[in-house]
Parts: sequence; C-alpha cells; structure tokens
Amino acid sequence: MLFSSPLFLFLFLPLLLAIYFAARPELRNAILLVASLFFYLWGEGLYVGVLLASIGFNFLFGLLLERFAGRAVERALLIAAVAGNLGLIVAYKYPNFLVDNLNVLLAALGFRTITLEPVHLPLGISFFTFQALSYVVDVYRRDVKAQRSLVDFALYKTLFPQLIAGPIVRYRDVAAELPERSVDLDSFAWGVRRFINGLAKKMLLANPVAVAADGIFNASTGDLTFGVAWLGIACYSLQIYLDFSGYSDMAIGLGRMFGFRFPENFDHPYTARSVTEFWRRWHMSLSSWFRDYLYIPMGGNRRGAVRTYLNLATVFLLCGLWHGASWNFIVWGALHGGLLIAERMGLGRRLERARAVYRHVYLLLMVAITWVFFRATTLAGAMGYLAAMAGLGHGRGESVYLARYVDGLLLMAMSVGIVSCLPIGPRLSTAWRAAWSRLTGGTSWPLGAEIRALCGVVGHMALLVACAARLASGTHNPFIYFRF
Repeated sequence: MLFSSPLFLFLFLPLLLAIYFAARPELRNAILLVASLFFYLWGEGLYVGVLLASIGFNFLFGLLLERFAGRAVERALLIAAVAGNLGLIVAYKYPNFLVDNLNVLLAALGFRTITLEPVHLPLGISFFTFQALSYVVDVYRRDVKAQRSLVDFALYKTLFPQLIAGPIVRYRDVAAELPERSVDLDSFAWGVRRFINGLAKKMLLANPVAVAADGIFNASTGDLTFGVAWLGIACYSLQIYLDFSGYSDMAIGLGRMFGFRFPENFDHPYTARSVTEFWRRWHMSLSSWFRDYLYIPMGGNRRGAVRTYLNLATVFLLCGLWHGASWNFIVWGALHGGLLIAERMGLGRRLERARAVYRHVYLLLMVAITWVFFRATTLAGAMGYLAAMAGLGHGRGESVYLARYVDGLLLMAMSVGIVSCLPIGPRLSTAWRAAWSRLTGGTSWPLGAEIRALCGVVGHMALLVACAARLASGTHNPFIYFRF
C-alpha cells in the first residue's frame, strides 16, 4: 500500500486515526500493530511470514542476550543473532546474484550451470533487518534493555510509517514512546504538515521529473547526445532526492501523528561541499548505522591511515550491496568509498582552500556521475551513458528527446525541486523580517500568529488538493527505495 494512493489517503489513514484515538490508551499499541501488519500484508501477502519470523527470532534473542549477559555464551548468542538476520537478507536478496555470477565461472570452466527461478524480495527486508541487527547489538552492548512485551516489540518492528523504506529507526529512538506516549494538537498538526510536504514532493515534483529520467535512461545509449544525457541524470538526481526525502517526510509526519519521533533522514545533501559532507546529510539513518555498527567496530580511523582507508572501502562496498544485488550497486559503493578515501588523503584539504562554488560543483558532479551506476540496469549501460555525458556518444535523437520531455510541467517541477533542495525557507523568513524591521524602524512583523497559521493551513490544503488531482489522473510511480 502506497502512501501516495487514494486507498491509503482517504480510507486506511483516516479510519485508523479515528479508531486509534477513540480507543483506550492501553489498546492503542495493539491497534497500531494490527494496522501495520495489515498494511504490510496488503502489499506482500503471505510474505508477511518473513516479517513475523524476524520479529519472533529477534524478540527471543534479545531476551537471551539479556538473560545471559556477562556469561561465556553471550558472545555466541550475539553471533547467532547476527548470522540469523544476515542469513535472512542473503536468502531473499542475493541468491540470484550469487548464482548468476557462479554460472559465469562454471561456464568458463566447462561445467553445467545452475538454474534458479527469480526469488521474490520481500518489501522493506533491508530496512527491518538492519533495525533488528541494531536492536540485538544494542542489547548486547547494554545500551538498551531487552523489550519484554511481544506486542511492543512487534510494533517497533512493524510500524507502518517506516516499515517499507525507513528511516532506519533504532529501538533506542522509540523505546520510551512504545509503552506510553501522548499527542497534542500542535504535534499532530506538525505531523500533518510534514506528511503533506512529503506527499507534494513525491506527487508534484518527483513524479514529473521521473517521466523524463525514466524515458532517457530506458532509451538506447546510442541515441543519447551530450545534452540529453545530462538532462536525464539531472532529472534522476532530483527524482531520487525528492522521492526518498518525500517518503521520509511522510514517514516522520505519520510517526508524529501517533506520538513517535523518528530521526531525520536528510539535511539538504546537495548543498554539501564534499562527498564526506554529503554522507553526513544523505540517508542519515543508514550512514549512521554503518558508522556505529560496522565502521567504528572495525576500528574506524583509530588504527592508522591504511586501516582507515580499508575500513571506508569495506563499508561502502557493503553499502552498495545493501542497496541492491548487482555489480552496478557495488561499483556505486566503491566509487563513493574511493572518493571518501581521496578526500582523506589530501583532496579534502585542497577543497577547503577552494571557493565554495567550486566545491559545490565538485560535489554535484561526483554525485551525478555515481548516480549513473545507481540508475542504469547494467554496467555496459552505465558506461555507455557516461560516454554520452562526456560527449563521446553518437546520439541521433537530441531534438526528439528534448521535445518529448522538456515541457512546462518538467521545467516547473525541476525549478521548484531545485529550490526545495536548498535550505532557503527559514533564511527567507528571517531575511524578510529583518528587512521589514529596518524599513519600519523596528515595527513588529504585521502578520500575527493566527494569520500565519491560517495561511499555513490554506497553503497545505492547496498542496493536498493538487496531490489529489494528480492521483485522480491515474499517476502511479512507486517509491524508488521500495526495491531495496
């Protein structure tokens, strides 16, 4: 079930909110758990059993790790818990990739290849598995106490706002809110506004630029010219940010409506001035997860330069594999790891001495190049696309593609999308207030809190109506991160 679907917006969510707030507080967790399981069941059918198995497995191991804390068996229990979670994700996400690559080797050696039907990838398995790993490791580290209520633990694992595509919510982020939480009108209204902002990002901005990005990337690379190739990657760079940050906005807003405070997942990453800074701002719940549960335990940057570079390379290779079972994602991760290593080896110091505009250009160029591997379906396709971006292609259809995709809707979506990548809202408000104060000799801002609130309500209602109109037109475009 998509957040950006009429079924969710006009039936599931209003009905759940009505039942949830009408119920006694002690029943609300059970209601939210049933609703979250139904939400997952709607899209995945019997594969909800995979999610239930993960819940039972990690609930049990959390209790065992706490029960045998400090004993010799504790480390073995942790290894078993980690292996079980990793085994689950490997069994569903990587078997076809492993068999395909094994078949290449078998064929080269003259052996018979293996036939394996495509294995279904359960929605959100990468996210809820990393959630589970963080839980059992945190119990082992004594950072949190094991949850003793199966209902509360299952609710943590299945919370529908973040179940499918994050942000990756750690148990300690919501531990205090699971047994008891409250929602006041201001908090609920904030959640509604955040949800509508995310929905607008998806429906009004990400979807229109996706039409151009998909059309260009699905074309033969032999038909692409320099201008068309750069249009395609510009559209995709906007699409993936607006799509994923829009989903995160909706998840955070929905969580707030029910009394949960989920961590932020984006902080205007395209305003970064280095790849290192980019990863402090992009998909922050994932990058911090790799930092805390892989990079630091491997030694981080505490064991010399060579070990630091090896740790970075390992983390980003695994980050690429986490995103998908293909060599394209491995190359994408390797490129980001290589760029981080280069910045640590001295490139970062040179960037710091450069003007800010050049640092921004460097970051956007590097991210755009690496996004090609993220979006293309094959390595050969990615290399052909990069050749077109470098002006080495032999495209024949620039005028056709530009005429097909560059219209008023695309230009508007790209323009507003670019603005939404920038933290200019608060700055404009502050600048306008300061200008008004200077012009009027210190007179207070003319709009009172009530009028500003009314303007906000009208504006968000207009956005909601515009999104509903897009839904009515039959626009359907699943979130990019659903496939991870």
